[in-house]
Amino acid sequence: MAYAPLALSLRGFALPQSPARKGPGLFALLFAAMAESRQRQADREIARFIAGSGGKFTDETEREIERRFLTGSSSW
Repeated sequence: MAYAPLALSLRGFALPQSPARKGPGLFALLFAAMAESRQRQADREIARFIAGSGGKFTDETEREIERRFLTGSSSW
């Protein structure tokens, strides 16, 4: 039995000799897209909260944002 790459190259078929593709894989790209989407959603919710509390970013507003959006159970 012949070794497959050798048999293919002998028939005029050249196997690619280039290295594997560099960069993020499908899972990494999917995860990055999900994280980006979640970040945009959080930014919208925080902007809505600030607008509803008078539009000023005070110490009290910052504490309330941390309490509401950064602690507790995750929605994932």
